[in-house]
Amino acid sequence: MVVVAILGLLAALIGPEALKLLGNTKRHAAELDIKSLAQSLELYKLDVGSFPPTDDGLQALVAQPSDAGGWAGPYVKSKKMPTDPWKRPYVYRYPSTRQGVEYDLCSYGEHGQPGNSSETICNE
Repeated sequence: MVVVAILGLLAALIGPEALKLLGNTKRHAAELDIKSLAQSLELYKLDVGSFPPTDDGLQALVAQPSDAGGWAGPYVKSKKMPTDPWKRPYVYRYPSTRQGVEYDLCSYGEHGQPGNSSETICNE
């Protein structure tokens, strides 16, 4: 009985910390994905002359858009675009809606809704 009580106490103390670490791991994975995609976007810009427009989106890194002369991709290794750690597509906009950056490349985190700045992860 004492052993069960001790195990219950340990689970109550360690459980929330383990869940917190898991959430941080997903956030870190999204940050790394965004940095990698940002490098691919920079290569695209070097070849084509500008970032892909919002309508073409990140798919322009995988398949050549009809209006992208100089395209030398694919710029990502996989045939389809990666999703964020919460299995949602990354949000891409060019030109940016934020001051000081050329384009927006974001994940809205666990809840997937814009406006929650504590969960939103974007390029710098």
